[in-house]
Amino acid sequence: MKWGGRMRGARIFVLLFLALGACTLPRGAAIDSEILREADSGQDTFAVVPVTRATLPQISKWPVTGWSGGYRWLSEGGGPGSAYIKPGDRINLVIWDSQDTSLLTSPGQPATNLPDIEVSPSGTIFVPYVGEVRINGMSQSQARLEVQEALSAISQSAQVQLQVVAGHANTVDMVSGVARPGSIALQSRKVSLLSLIAQSGGIAANLKNPLLRLVRGAKTYEIRADDLFANARRNITMRGGDKVIIKEDDRYFTALGATGAEELIYFDREQITALEALSMAGGLQDSRANLQGVLILREYPEGATAPPRQYGPEMRQVIFTFDLTSADGLFAARKFQLNPKDTVIATESPIGPANTVVSLVAGLLNIRARL
Repeated sequence: MKWGGRMRGARIFVLLFLALGACTLPRGAAIDSEILREADSGQDTFAVVPVTRATLPQISKWPVTGWSGGYRWLSEGGGPGSAYIKPGDRINLVIWDSQDTSLLTSPGQPATNLPDIEVSPSGTIFVPYVGEVRINGMSQSQARLEVQEALSAISQSAQVQLQVVAGHANTVDMVSGVARPGSIALQSRKVSLLSLIAQSGGIAANLKNPLLRLVRGAKTYEIRADDLFANARRNITMRGGDKVIIKEDDRYFTALGATGAEELIYFDREQITALEALSMAGGLQDSRANLQGVLILREYPEGATAPPRQYGPEMRQVIFTFDLTSADGLFAARKFQLNPKDTVIATESPIGPANTVVSLVAGLLNIRARL
C-alpha cells in the first residue's frame, strides 16, 4: 500500500509539473520575441534597428525627437547697452551755483533740486535756461558732465549732481522660479546673471533639475542651472530688457520591464545615454532581465522618413535593440543618446518562467517529503 501510494503521489507531481509548464505564469515584463513578433509577420508597422558600434554613426544622423537636441547659450553678454541711460529712465538733478545773481538758484539757496525728470523717447531731458540736453546712451558720469557743460553757457561756476533711476529699459525681469520674482534695476554695466538670481532670493527650493531660459529681444536661450554654476564663462552680463524664466527641466523617458523602477524618469543632465538611462531606472534585475533584449522605443515626426533615407529611419516607429552580453553592444549603449519621451524596456529572459516552474515543483516536493 505504501508503495502504491508513493507511485500515485509521484504521478500527481509529474502531472502538476507538466501542468505548470504548460500554463502561462504571471510575469512582470514581456519577452523580446513577443514585442518583436510583428516584425516577422510581414505586416509590421515599425522598424527594428540593432544598435552596434557599426550602426551607431548612421543612427546619430537621424532627426532628434522631443527637443532641439541641445541647449543654446550665450558666450558673452552685456557690454554696450547695459546700464546706459535710455528713454524711460528718470533723472534726479541737483544744480549748485555760488553766484549771487545766478539764474539757476534762489537767493540764500546755493542749490536747486530738479527731481524725477523722465528721459524722453528721443533720449533728452529738459534743463531750465538750457533746453533739451541729449544724454541717451551715456553712463551716469558722462551724463553729469554733459549737463554741466550745457549749463556753462549761462554760468561757469555751476556744478551738477546727477542720479539715474532705471526705467524699464534698464531693468531685468526675473519672471519665475526664484524666491522673489520681479523687476531689478541694473545699477552698473557689470551685473551678472548669478548676481541677479542672488538678489531675487535664489532659485526656488522646490524646483527639481532647474532650467534657465533667457529672453533677449526676439531670441531665447536656455541653460541648465548646474551647467551655469559649474562654468564661470556661462555667467553672462545682463542687459536692460532681459527676461529670465527658471523652470523645471520637463524632459523625461519611461522605464518599463525588468528594471529596478517602472516610472517616468526626468532628465537630470543635458544628455543621457542608454546605459545611463538603465542605471537611473535602478539597473536590470539579475533574476529576470534578458541582457540581449533591452529595447528603446521611439516615434519620429512626420517627414523624418522622407528621402534621402540615409538621414532618417525607414519607418516613423522604431525599436532599437541592444545586446548587453557583448562588448560591442555595451560600448554602443554607452554612446547611444536617449531622446525625451523614449521608452526603455528591459524584456524578461525566457529562462525566468522556467525557473519559476522548477522552484514551485521543488517546493511542493519538499512539502510532500515532510508528510
